[in-house]
Parts: sequence; structure tokens; C-alpha cells
Amino acid sequence: MFRLLCLPLLAVSASALELHVSPSGKDSNPGTSQAPLLTLSAARDAALKAAGKEAVKVTVADGIYYLPETLVFTSADSGSEKFPVIYQAEHEGKAVISGGLALDLKWQPYRDGILQAATPEGLSIDQLFINGERQHMARYPNYDATKTTAAYQGFAADAFSKDRAAKWADPAGGYIHAMHAARWGGYEYRITGKNPDGTVAYEGGWQNNRQMGMHKDFRMVENIFEELDAPGEWFHNAKTRTLYFMPEVGTDPAKVEVVRQRHLVEFNGSQQSPVKHIALKGFTFRHAARTFMDTKEPLLRSDWTIYRGGAVLLTGTENISILDSEFDQLGGNAVFVSHYNRRSLIKGCHIHDAGASGVCFVGDPKAVRNPLFEYAKSQDLTRIDRTPGPLTDNYPADCMVEDCLIHGIGRVERQPAGVQISMSSRITVRDCSIYDCARSGINIGDGTWGGHRIEGCDVFDTVLETHDHGSFNSWGRDRYWTSNHRGVSQPEVLKDPGLPFLDAVEPTVIRFSRWRCDHGWDIDLDDGSSNYEIHHNLLLNGGLKFREGYGRKAWNNVLVNSGFHPHVWFDKSGDEFRSNLVMKSHADIGMPTEWGKLIDRNFFTSAADLAKARKGGREANSLAGDPMFLDPENGDFGVKESSPALKVGFGNFLMTRFGVKKPALKAIAKSPVIPALESGQPKSVTGAPTFTEVWLGATLHGIEGVEFSAFGTVKEDGGVQLVTVPQGSAAMKAGLLPNDLIQSIDGRKVVTTADLFKAIGNAMSSFKLRIVRNQASKEIELRNLPSIRKEMGLASSDFKGLVPSASSGVAVRAQPATNNDPLPSLLDGKLNAGYGPVFGNGVRGRYKVDLGAVAKVEALSSWSHNQGGNRGSQYYTLYGSSSEPDPGWEVSDRSRFIPIGTVDTRGEASSTFVGTSLRAPSGQDLGRFRWIIWEVLPVTPIGENTAFQELKVEFSR
Repeated sequence: MFRLLCLPLLAVSASALELHVSPSGKDSNPGTSQAPLLTLSAARDAALKAAGKEAVKVTVADGIYYLPETLVFTSADSGSEKFPVIYQAEHEGKAVISGGLALDLKWQPYRDGILQAATPEGLSIDQLFINGERQHMARYPNYDATKTTAAYQGFAADAFSKDRAAKWADPAGGYIHAMHAARWGGYEYRITGKNPDGTVAYEGGWQNNRQMGMHKDFRMVENIFEELDAPGEWFHNAKTRTLYFMPEVGTDPAKVEVVRQRHLVEFNGSQQSPVKHIALKGFTFRHAARTFMDTKEPLLRSDWTIYRGGAVLLTGTENISILDSEFDQLGGNAVFVSHYNRRSLIKGCHIHDAGASGVCFVGDPKAVRNPLFEYAKSQDLTRIDRTPGPLTDNYPADCMVEDCLIHGIGRVERQPAGVQISMSSRITVRDCSIYDCARSGINIGDGTWGGHRIEGCDVFDTVLETHDHGSFNSWGRDRYWTSNHRGVSQPEVLKDPGLPFLDAVEPTVIRFSRWRCDHGWDIDLDDGSSNYEIHHNLLLNGGLKFREGYGRKAWNNVLVNSGFHPHVWFDKSGDEFRSNLVMKSHADIGMPTEWGKLIDRNFFTSAADLAKARKGGREANSLAGDPMFLDPENGDFGVKESSPALKVGFGNFLMTRFGVKKPALKAIAKSPVIPALESGQPKSVTGAPTFTEVWLGATLHGIEGVEFSAFGTVKEDGGVQLVTVPQGSAAMKAGLLPNDLIQSIDGRKVVTTADLFKAIGNAMSSFKLRIVRNQASKEIELRNLPSIRKEMGLASSDFKGLVPSASSGVAVRAQPATNNDPLPSLLDGKLNAGYGPVFGNGVRGRYKVDLGAVAKVEALSSWSHNQGGNRGSQYYTLYGSSSEPDPGWEVSDRSRFIPIGTVDTRGEASSTFVGTSLRAPSGQDLGRFRWIIWEVLPVTPIGENTAFQELKVEFSR
């Protein structure tokens, strides 16, 4: 259990050693208030004689303390629980610990509003601060602060194109920043020069642990002299020792500071000899170098690599506290808690505009049993270590981030978090406001080893420049998990249900917090995340996502204008979703037949959404209606005492005190926009069921919205999901599987089902498919398939391949009744210039043909007339039934009907007559059926139906 570290910060005993540091002091002084020391390192050395033997308090006067080297504390500098060592700013925020250097420059005009100045010899400038504000390296395209959700606040596909680079005399030393192809963070590269052909030469790209290459559009270059063309940009030529800067109009670059140090303060100990009981209180930390080119270390199988360092770095410590401090415009991570640490406390701090993450807790991969480091890697689950928990103690545990304001995260790197947790145990994040993040607000990178507590937090405006993530995000790609989770992991878990909890040994709790993500999910439990308890949270926009994992429980949460997103679960996952208040139906995709342990007793604000959620036998005891919110306009989504939501077990909780509590921080902290409630009008529960599209017997779904996440792909690429692949279907025989995502056919991009049917072409029976399976792309070649033929003509005599002919011994019916011509005319073999037996406008209809006996069906054809110039297109799905008695009309009943295929000619040219035919390969059949149903949908924008003239079944008894 977490034990809060209590330090006597404001009072010390009479026997305590008191030291003073001041910019006006001297290191030869005794360190008294009248004769203070000059440097913090001198104070550290002076404290050695008393450390651990008596309390030590070092008071640091206002001023800037430029560090010539990192200030390092070792175990010798440790205090004790009885005699702590405290370094405290005399006035909070006024003592600045800087890793930079102040320059006294003489500016001269250069050209076009650019100034120039000579710099000292040997100076390498990573960042430039003018009058306390970080400026931008010369870049293309230029920085635009108003583009808060645009990659790099300005991007261009030609950022380092050959044509662009042609005007660069010497780009060596420049940088390329590019988003990941799937927008899962970014890549950074150092430009090394130009290749002989004039293209840019560069190195890097190791910042993301799922290597898929750069995004083709989201790119930016910086530190290129020829791109210095906008106010606030600068460039340093180290060879000529010249600094160029274009100031904003009216700005006097009087105070110039550059960065020297990566780390400002380090606590360097070990488990055997830790640094203990030291507190830093009230400081401002500024001017730490960017570290993006050393962000290389993979975090198990998460999407991250990290740089194991920060402005303040804790390694091998116990009871170290960072209190009431500001971390201002740092180039990399602000605080990094690495390897063995116990009871670290970061409290009352303001962390903003960090190049990378705010606070990181990252253990040693060698403490993990059976660690893997890349997403696609797997291991033999029958041979792994089955011992629960860590292998060593070399990881952070029982640490806390409390009452902190964290924002502006990821100013340089695009795979950061306000708080990042990996290979750690029992980390608490409490009463924090976290916002304005390029990626997640809080990220837990793995299940090792759980026990975390996130409570009282306010997290919003996240995933601003990236994709497929959440304000809270987690992964659980632990030793039990494989990307082929159902094929490999699930069978082993069914044998040993404790397998998912070998690493996630303690539950992680998320409670009493407010979340809003407008570019993903409010709470996103991704790949394999297991053993979570999520309750009493207010989710304002993106809802709650559970991807495959085990033992997740969510109750008593309010999901405003959103709902529950179950993605590709395991069988018998043990998950629960109960007593929540939701405003949309479940957005499930790729789910097994049985959902978890308990999906019930929830309250829906729409009867239609509840009806939809009840499919599969779920939500039997759930209710729908007006929840009777207390004050939703002002963010209070509690309910009145008479609310029907209370009947499902929902209980009110305080919704007005999320986030930071410290008065000074609360006064400047932002809050999320409270959304207006979407229409509360009850939705109709009547209407036809969803129209099913079918190819090769497999049912299809064109993915929409955030569903792309279930496949690990990109929203813009879309794709068509195989929802079901029945036994014996042509799809199954061709090697396709449920949840395969088709993204191209014969090189033609497939974004929607309409794209798929267009790509199939006419009379084609062999294809090359590019699919995504288990989040990996692969190519499959299909041969000898059922084909769709299409033919057009001005008259019946024009048809040579699809020739209409009269059908004998069969009968046809329709539901509902048709208009115009009599139904039997569909079987007379004649193409008439008329409506035929047409369904009314806006009607989804079904034609049913009775063959009289079960027969092998070889082809199913239909012809239509282009009545009015718009009714020739055909859009229908075929179903077959081998039932002897009439099977009825409910084609979704798989005990009676088998889906055969869909034909869609919308968007294609139409002649006077159009013929289509779904045909089995030579010598094969589509199945053995007695009954065939054409389920047809309207084909015009105003809901007009196809003017069918003929239906034909080709079979052999």
C-alpha cells in the first residue's frame, strides 16, 4: 500500500543544519544567511557532514542558478526519515535551476528583418530563449500557433523533397520530424547532407516501436538556414560562430539564453545503496536540452521508445520528493523515475511545454519475466515462466504524482504522456489536471505489475496531433498476449485462466476522474489490457473502449454523448459493464458471440439504443429514458432523486471538483468544455434491421469512425471487415477468416463495401487481396471463386451471356406487396419497358422464389429496366434456405438462411436493361437450396426501388 512521505518542510529542529545559497554569495563562505554560498553543488557538499545525522535545510534565494554541470546527489547525500535533507526556494518559483547559459550578444542587422550576432567559440545551441520564451529553429513549413491539432503546427508533404532541398546549401545538422504512417506518434531524423542525386540524406527514425514508416503528408524540417523567414525563428552557424534571429516586430532580444545540460538534477543510487529522504521544494527548472535523437529504448511491446532521462532524474532512490516546483519549457522529459525507486513523490508542481513527457515511471526490462520488445514478437506460451509478478525489485513502486498541473506535453516528440507508467507497481496519480497533449494524458504501457490508482484527475484536450488513442491509454501486451490473440493466447488462457494476471498481478483502479478526448476515446484500454476497475468517472466525449483483455470491470460511470466500445474480445474474458449511464448503444466490432461476464443493468437515454444493445441477449435488465440530470450545462451529470437511472444501481458522485486542488495552480488551470447534450428525443425502435452485404458467403462491414482501431490501421484507409465466415463458405475455403480487413483487391483500394463490389469487376473469379489480419498486413491470392457477371442491352435480344428465359416449376412471392406489374411476370422470361413488380419508395423488399425441392443452385440472375433513367441499378443480397417447409422471411436467422452474396451496380452506367448474375465456378454450385430470397434496397437518393423485370435460378436437381 502507498505510504505518503511526510517531511517537516516548514520547520526544523534547533539542532538542524541550515545553509543558504544566493546569487550574491561565494562558495568560500560558510553558508549562513549573512554569508551565503553561491552554488547548489557547494551547498550539497557542505551538507555532507550532517546528512543523515541531523536535519538539513538549504534555503535558496531568488535568482537564476546556471549549472555548469548536472547537480548530482548520491547515497552519501541522503537524509533519513528522522533527519531529512530539504532544499527549498526562499520564495516559491523565484529560484531558477537552469541548464542553460546567458549570452551577452551584440546584435547587428543582417537582412529582411533578420539580426545576427557573433557567439563564443565552441558553442552548440540546441534551444534559444529570448526574454524567457523558447523560440523556433528555422523551419519549413513555418510554425502556426493557431493550428493546435495540426501536426507540428504546420506540415508539408514536400518538407524535404529533392526540389525543396535544391535551395539548401548545406542542410547537414538539420532535422526531419514526421508523423508515424498510422499517426501513432512521430519519427525524428538528423539530416547528414545530400546524396549524389540531390536527395536528402538522414539518419534516425527509432523513436517509435512499431516501425511502419513516415506519414506521406505530415512532415516538417528545422534547423535549415535557408528556411529562416518568419518572426521567432533562428539559426546558429557553429562554423562561423554566428547566431541569426528574426524577432517579432517591436521585440528587443535583450535577454538571450541557450541550453547546455540535458539533466539538471540527478539522484544516482541503487537498490543496495539508495539516495534517501531528500526534498526539492519551490524551484523553477528551466533550460534542459532536447533528447529526441536519443529516444531509442523500446518499452516492452508498447508503441513507445523512450529516452531514460529528464530534467530531474531519479535512479535508485527512496523517499525523494519534488514539491511545489515549476518545470518550464524543457526540451525532453520533465521528471524521470527510472529503475529502483520507492515512495517518490511529485506534488504541487506545474509542468508545462515539455518537449517529451511530464512524469515518467519506467522500470528495468530485466525485472520482467519473459519480456518482449516489439509488437509482432511472440513466444511459446507453453514454455514461459508461470511465476506471477516481477523477477527483481528494480522498478518504481509506491510512488505518487499528486496535485500537479501538467499541460503542453509533446512540444518536440509526438509519443509522450502527461504521466507515463511502464514496468512499475502501485503508482498513484491523484488530483492532477492534464491537458494540451500531443498524445495521451496518462499512459500505462503494460500490465507489469498493476496496482496503480488514478483518482480525482481532470484530463482533456489530448491526442491533439496523433490518432487512435485516448486521454487515458493502456496496453497489456504482457507475456500471455500475442497479436494473434484468439488463435494463440486464448487457447492457453482457457487452459490456465490465471495467465493474463501473471504480470497484471494487482488491479489498476481509475475512479472519480473526468475525461474528455475529441480525437479518440476518453478511456482506451487497448491490446491485452487486463485487471482494471473503472468506476465513478465522468466521460465527456469519446466513451470507454475495451479491446481484448481479461477481468475489466466498469461501473457507475457517466458516458456523455457516447457509449461503450467493445473491440475484438477474448471468449470468457470475465469483463463487466454494469450500472453505467450511457447515451449511445454499444459500438462493438469483431466481438465473439459471448460477451464477457456481465453486460447488463445499464441505463440508456434512448430506447432505440437499448433495443440495439440487447442483441445477443445482453442488457436484459437495463432501462431507458430520461436520466433527469441535475445541471448538465455546468458539468453536473448527477441525477435527481426521482431518476429512473437509480433503479439500475447507478449512484451519484461529486462532479464539480476534478483536477488540481492547490490554490495557485487551480487559479490558472483550464477546464474541459462541457458538451451540450445531443438530442434527447426518443429514437424510434421500429424499422427494418440492418441490411447485410455478403461476398463469398461472408458477411461484410465497411468500417466507420473509430472502428479502424480494432484492426490497427489508419482511419483514412478504411477497409471492409469480414464479420462472419461461415463453415463451408467460399470465403472459408479460400483461406479468409473472421475479422480479416480487406484493403485492396488487385491493387484497387477498398475503403467501403461499394469499393469492394466495384473492384470485383465483371466475370472475375481470381483476385489478389491485401488484408489486415491480427494487425499485420498480408497478401492473399484467391482462385476459382463464385463470380458476378454484368451485362447491359437496349433490348432482350442484346443479351448474349445473360439471356433471360421463362422459369417453370417455380413460384415467387414478395414481402411487402409490390406495385404495378403482377409478381409472376418476374418468371416469364420477358423484359418489358416498365416498372415490373416494384416495391414502393423507401421500402426494403424481399422477393422469394420457391424451387419446389432442394436442388444444387449454380447461378442466380436478375434483370431490370432503367425506368425513368434511374431504376436500372441493382442492389440486393441473396439468401438461400434448404428448409422443406417455408422458412419465412427473417433472413438474419442463420438456422434457416445462408447468405450467398451481394450485387451492387449503383454508380455504374446503366443501359435500357441491366442484367446481373452471381455464378458458381465451373463444375461447382452456390449451395443446395429450395428457397432463394432477393433482399433489395432502394437505389436512388429519394428511395426509389429497382424496376426488376426477371429473376432466374439455374440449378440441377
